[in-house]
Amino acid sequence: MTGPVYRRVVIKLSGEYFAGPNASGFDQSTIDRVAGDLIAARELGVEIAVVVGGGNLVRGVEVSSRGMSRPAGDTMGMLATVMNCLALEAAIERKGTPARTLTAHVMPQVSELFTRSAAHKYLAEGRIVLLGGGTGNPFFTTDTTAVLRAAEIGAQAVLKATNVDGVYSADPKKDPSAKRFDRLTHSEAIGGGYKVMDATAFALARETSLPIIVFSIAEPGSIGAILSGTGRGTIVAG
Repeated sequence: MTGPVYRRVVIKLSGEYFAGPNASGFDQSTIDRVAGDLIAARELGVEIAVVVGGGNLVRGVEVSSRGMSRPAGDTMGMLATVMNCLALEAAIERKGTPARTLTAHVMPQVSELFTRSAAHKYLAEGRIVLLGGGTGNPFFTTDTTAVLRAAEIGAQAVLKATNVDGVYSADPKKDPSAKRFDRLTHSEAIGGGYKVMDATAFALARETSLPIIVFSIAEPGSIGAILSGTGRGTIVAG
């Protein structure tokens, strides 16, 4: 390899992963490890933006199922993603690497509003850009946010970090005969109903011709391995 496969990517991280071995909340050692992996990937010469979910703190769908309106529940979930971005930003900067949180909501005392020009500026400066607040609208997941932001900032791929090393025909934890796919088209991913990413995200990726690489975040260095073309995962493209 003479260099990384992609020069600018959006990495989608699960908020639930930030809880580490706990049921919810923050596990600092886990966040620090993710921060280290992101920094190592950036040192390959890749411009990195990150979208983080909020499931370790609030899941909008679950809140709304208990009597709150869906828009209100989703707004709480979007605010949870901002908290996760701030936690990750602090971990990255403690390690000596510049980072910047941009959000879909106006909250000047907390972070800067996301605009394409701001994202381009900070990526060009070598900062790791953290994108919080989802799309800014209810009813959209952070999976869809990751694809949307990737299209907006001209990223070459979306890296979807999960707890499994790709897309399987069934849940490999429940079905030992489940088959792992090396490659799928966007249409095959939608038609197969695979739960690794929601159908809206896959459909938007198809429309914008963005490849999605699904891989496991559990192994240290996995982000850099995917960017170098040596990591194990499933490519959803075409």
